[in-house]
Amino acid sequence: MMYRFLIVIEKTNGNYSAYSPDLPGCVATGKTKKAVEERIHEAIELHIRGLFEDGQPIPPTHSVAEYIAISKKAVTSSTNPA
Repeated sequence: MMYRFLIVIEKTNGNYSAYSPDLPGCVATGKTKKAVEERIHEAIELHIRGLFEDGQPIPPTHSVAEYIAISKKAVTSSTNPA
């Protein structure tokens, strides 16, 4: 069986951070995107293993991610003057 969890990676000042919205408290940091991806993968594995060993349920994945596009014209044109 395979578990899948959404992760969010954020660029910060000097490094990257990552977390999974479905696993509160499960976070990782790294100097590069690749490093943080590897670390969050390890963190999630350890988290899930700990839940399993403690007889706790593995949380279902509820999170999804989508991008939306906003045109530059929509941002720069004013239809409601102040």
